[in-house]
Amino acid sequence: MAQSGRGKIRLWTDFSDIPPSLAETLDTGSTGDFYTGGESHEVATAGVGAGAFLSGVASITTDTTDKDTVFVGTPLMFDVGLMGTLVLETRVQLPDFDTKELFIGFTSILAFDHQLEDSISNSSATVITLTAENCGFYFSDELTASATEWHGIYNGGTATASTTVADVNLGTVGTANPTAGEWQILRLEIDTNGTARWIIDGVVLQTVKGAVSTTTNFAAFVGTSANTTQQAIMQSDYVLVNANRDWTV
Repeated sequence: MAQSGRGKIRLWTDFSDIPPSLAETLDTGSTGDFYTGGESHEVATAGVGAGAFLSGVASITTDTTDKDTVFVGTPLMFDVGLMGTLVLETRVQLPDFDTKELFIGFTSILAFDHQLEDSISNSSATVITLTAENCGFYFSDELTASATEWHGIYNGGTATASTTVADVNLGTVGTANPTAGEWQILRLEIDTNGTARWIIDGVVLQTVKGAVSTTTNFAAFVGTSANTTQQAIMQSDYVLVNANRDWTV
């Protein structure tokens, strides 16, 4: 818990510091308090570049190689039990729903050359495979019955892992479904006891007690992965992460 004025952690990017093009081939980059990476990051036609919007917007773009990923993230630096409540919030839009997977949340596996399938994949149109411990919003055009809807996935806690697509389809609640070319604010909150809340545009759509482990180290992740051989593109207006400092280190 916070013990002083410096006890709060607040990470932020408004993407005002990113280049206007994707023509760099570095393994990683940075924006605000986050780093950028993914297997696709080093490709000249992929990465995190400025979008054609006001207010500072990033176009997070993969190349055309199946499974290749680009993300904005952090190191493995968050412990739910020691540093909660964890909050990740971003304002995003999808230009289309074609050939892409997205994850916005916390994961227990993240490296600079990360592929999203290293931690999350859909083994069929109705089943999600969670290789790492994850908690967040998941979207995939390969989930046939809900290919244009957000899913609130989780595993690692006392609750049964969310592997069945229909059980965590946030589109069945209210008007949570994304619309191509329109913005949504996605917010994830995880309490110190592992209880998580999925919130879209201010509406709590799902609450799960014991969704995640309270002792696992997590990284924040906002990113996308290509399905088949087309570029995956998502746009983000900002990324915010809040936590308490771990005073035991």
